[in-house]
Amino acid sequence: MIEVNKNRTKTDEAWERLYARLDEDHLLTEAGRGRAVRRKLLLQWGTLAAAVIAGFVWLASTLWLVPGSENIDLNLVTQENKEASTLVTTLEDGSVVYLAQESTLQYPEHFATDKRMVNLQGEAFFDVAKKQEQTFLIETEKVRIEVLGTAFNVRSHEDGLFKLSVRRGKVRVSMKQGGQSVLVNAGETVTLQAQQLQLSETTDFDAFGRYTRNIRFKDECLEDVLRVVNAEASDLQIKTGSSVLGKRKLTIEFEDSSPEAMAELICWALALKCSREGDKLILSE
Repeated sequence: MIEVNKNRTKTDEAWERLYARLDEDHLLTEAGRGRAVRRKLLLQWGTLAAAVIAGFVWLASTLWLVPGSENIDLNLVTQENKEASTLVTTLEDGSVVYLAQESTLQYPEHFATDKRMVNLQGEAFFDVAKKQEQTFLIETEKVRIEVLGTAFNVRSHEDGLFKLSVRRGKVRVSMKQGGQSVLVNAGETVTLQAQQLQLSETTDFDAFGRYTRNIRFKDECLEDVLRVVNAEASDLQIKTGSSVLGKRKLTIEFEDSSPEAMAELICWALALKCSREGDKLILSE
């Protein structure tokens, strides 16, 4: 009982800080104010560590360098993560990128018909949508990564450090200089040592879980947010009552939150209602 009371106190404090922050920034609608007042009467679920902030995606018009072809002028989206929480982005093709702290991802607003090319500086976990007609390419400082559909994490820093571990599927990693190329399968890790790619079995089994403990979404569609959080929850899924609702955008952060807690925060942020139907939490207006 003492532990439950402590958790409830922490939850109430988190909500009060969140409400004060949004109210100060004039981000609360009248519906949001009303729901905040009623929150203490409705909260029945576990501890909640989350925050909602105003965000945007920076669109930059610049030159996209495509290997082996002329420069093409495209709209690029640049995502830069300076915070400790993982920044989660869903790309146009449905691929999901978990961007770690002090990392930058750059990708075209619309992919080419024959390839999907992105540029990474830093560390990220990629869950790539399988599209055989569109090869997925990741450009880093020293290597190029080619994949059709898989999940893996990669580190690429300016100091030459490179490491890639595959969770499922397989990828091909090629040196930009020297021509060395290796195929990396699920359960394997490749590192760059003395300008040579070295293949070994993956030993850091928590490498993938670290990306999902504290995740943040910036101006993402609700349907994309739910696709990510539902992938991590096996027993309870969050769904929308309509496809239109799934297109609404929000910026939100979750830290070790249960599906019930995440659903409640989303409802509060977008002035929605939540009902439970078996193993599903249904969001509606």
